[in-house]
Amino acid sequence: MRTRHTVLVFSGLDPSGGAGISADIEAIGAMSAHALPVVTALTVQDNDNVFAVNPVDANILRRQAEVLIDKIAISAVKIGIVGNRANAQAIAEIISRLRKRQPDLPVVLDTVLASGHGDALSEDHPNHTLRPLLGLATLVAPNLIEAERLCEGIQTVEAQAQALMSSGAKHVLIKGGHGAEDHDVVNRWITEGEGHAWTWQRLPGAFHGSGCTLASAVAGLLAQGRPMREALTRAQQYAHKALETSYHIAPGQRIPNRHVGMGE
Repeated sequence: MRTRHTVLVFSGLDPSGGAGISADIEAIGAMSAHALPVVTALTVQDNDNVFAVNPVDANILRRQAEVLIDKIAISAVKIGIVGNRANAQAIAEIISRLRKRQPDLPVVLDTVLASGHGDALSEDHPNHTLRPLLGLATLVAPNLIEAERLCEGIQTVEAQAQALMSSGAKHVLIKGGHGAEDHDVVNRWITEGEGHAWTWQRLPGAFHGSGCTLASAVAGLLAQGRPMREALTRAQQYAHKALETSYHIAPGQRIPNRHVGMGE
């Protein structure tokens, strides 16, 4: 019987289909894994702006996840926006349960603190919201702005990564898409005793859901047992291609073409 590895996904619903749970499902599927989507928040947004975030009740979120993990083997977890601190704590409880049976279960935390236009994506202070999850993450994947906000007062990328690892994260990928580089985007992976930097041509325009796409692709590959460096490399190749072939649904940010899957 044909089976696929699964990724338990906690993320918000974006009605535009550009980011959030829609992006996660598509990117994980493109990596030949299967997403188990648990919606953390109902948002009011288009492809540019977020107008409201309505967190799902934490008890409903917890119950949805419990039913899934009681029957289905979970190969990885991917976390996007959580909506509030109560949801973060519920997700942390679920991960702790899973780790009792699978100590090495990969957990990818996409530290979405705000939309690309700076709109809030949590009803609590986002740094406070994410604290229960940082110590459980295998990979934390902030962009440059998010890394600065999570590590207030710490200036360099290397020091920010070390601060996040001191919170318990095993690997950190700091994405350079929001940086000031003229021609290139530099994504830096830092972990204990190892690391690497990838340089990508900066593409013109702005994109809605690029971070979700990359983090979910990494989770889909880790779910299949790929080593971290390979998963990061392959996921970035896929995400860059998705941006190269992105499309418009309206004026403003483009939507990554996540159907450029890399196949088996």
